[in-house]
Amino acid sequence: MNATIEVDEQTYRSLEFAGRMSDSTAGTVVARLVADASMSTPESAADEAHVEKVAEIPIYADYEGHRTRASFNRDTARIDIMSGPLAGRSFKSPTGAARAVVAHYKPDVSPNRNGWSFWMLDNGSGAFLQSIRHST
Repeated sequence: MNATIEVDEQTYRSLEFAGRMSDSTAGTVVARLVADASMSTPESAADEAHVEKVAEIPIYADYEGHRTRASFNRDTARIDIMSGPLAGRSFKSPTGAARAVVAHYKPDVSPNRNGWSFWMLDNGSGAFLQSIRHST
């Protein structure tokens, strides 16, 4: 069955971009988003405890229509960029990594950002990296 949904032009362009980045279609991106949302549950205490024990935590940042995936090392606070044009680069802090992302995608603006509130935990919680800052 081919059903249709309506989205604004910007959302559609974003979906097309995400499709190109993942070598799929905008429809596949929507299907994945719906599947992920239907499988996600609110974080439980056990989930939070697991995040606190893991040294490498997957994170991401969405900026200017681009998603950058990275890994946060809770022992060193180091950020290793895993995707996009900055993939393979490593930064001593979340703020340094955030500034590099901003400078890359929008070099005409000040890159000053608080990295702790720029990066998100990539665990479906929608929480900022800041939420685990004091447990590092």
